[in-house]
Amino acid sequence: MTLPILFFAAGRGTRMGPLTKDRPKPLINVAGKALIDHALDIANAAAVGRKVVNLHYHGEMIRQHLAGQNITFSDERAQLLETGGGLKKALPLLDASPVLTMNTDAVWQGPNPITQILNAWRPEMEALMLLVEKKDVVGHLGKGDFEIDKDGRLKRAPEDIYTGLQIIRTDVLGEITDTAFSMNAAWDIIAARGGLFGTRFAGKWCDVGQPESIPLAEDMLHV
Repeated sequence: MTLPILFFAAGRGTRMGPLTKDRPKPLINVAGKALIDHALDIANAAAVGRKVVNLHYHGEMIRQHLAGQNITFSDERAQLLETGGGLKKALPLLDASPVLTMNTDAVWQGPNPITQILNAWRPEMEALMLLVEKKDVVGHLGKGDFEIDKDGRLKRAPEDIYTGLQIIRTDVLGEITDTAFSMNAAWDIIAARGGLFGTRFAGKWCDVGQPESIPLAEDMLHV
């Protein structure tokens, strides 16, 4: 199965403090490579179709960094739309359902996470999240997001952590009238009708959400 993918790259990255004063978070270097390039390397090694990157904060810097690559840009510089609104705006560019979405502020060690989630997808799913157990997480400050039941369905609980990678059928976005909204709004609708599923990543994952996470990510990558 080959799906188009949206990379979320529009956020302001405020938790990075002075590191994002003059650059967007996706262009912060980890282990000698920009964060967005880590994500793109994973996608390029997996079976993905069209690649779309959304832009807002210092969007022109990202566009220039990725110049010459086969990437389409979804421009949100007029208004930051959050994750759900950003995906909704990008739908004409993705031109498919389901689609992959991936955050650009994490690094991974282990098998290709996109390949893993594609292999876990089943037709009855409306959305499938790639989660990671707390023991395999580096640099993340949250308490956990979801619990997986015996059938793979998800409910909100401070257990496994969402990695920022999902497959989602996009019809649900038409049920939300807001322009700017979080993916949480879509997930809640999907979960209420039993269509929200999860699978665990078979490796380690680092959330590069604050400056002190950078050395942790680099240590993880060099193991």
